[in-house]
Amino acid sequence: MSTTFHLVRHGLKERRIGDVSLTSEGVLQAEATALHFARATFPVTKILTSPLRRAQETANMIARHTHSHTTEDPRLRERANWGDCPDQSFEEFIAMWDRCTSDPDYIPPVGDSAKQAGERLASLLTELANEEPENSNIIVVAHGGLITDFLVQTFTEGELNVWHSDFIAMQNQLIPECSITTLIHDQGNYTIKAFAYTVHLYKLK
Repeated sequence: MSTTFHLVRHGLKERRIGDVSLTSEGVLQAEATALHFARATFPVTKILTSPLRRAQETANMIARHTHSHTTEDPRLRERANWGDCPDQSFEEFIAMWDRCTSDPDYIPPVGDSAKQAGERLASLLTELANEEPENSNIIVVAHGGLITDFLVQTFTEGELNVWHSDFIAMQNQLIPECSITTLIHDQGNYTIKAFAYTVHLYKLK
């Protein structure tokens, strides 16, 4: 029994602390992504979203255009969000983030380790694959860090380097806003069908 997951990073967010919204550009990205799914040859089975506002706004746009509804799941939250730790400067947040990326087992003062974050997403996808009908197409709107945390833990370095020659080292830069990474889950195994797909956004450039 196979399930297709479309992992979507949220649109461009406002550059300020806290649970921020999409920028005007991010709204256009979300709309272009929504139209892409609306024109797809497959029906959307389900849309799940991170509880963070930027992801919810992206997911809601996709839901409107595909005549679907969204379900929030806390397992789709980013590994950490600037503003979770009181009085943390942006520079301190980035240093914490980079340490988590380089050491997946490091548990930061707030949020999860990269390993914990990847395991969260893995648990959700496994649950969905077991519960949803065969040949489902499920859209998961989340965050770039969470998506790469999952990929790094799920695939070998060799498998990932097919998509970028230095995937592990460059992982923080590989998932653009509103890109789509498509995975096929079949009998407990994952295959990457498309990685960080952005063709639907080209008209915005």
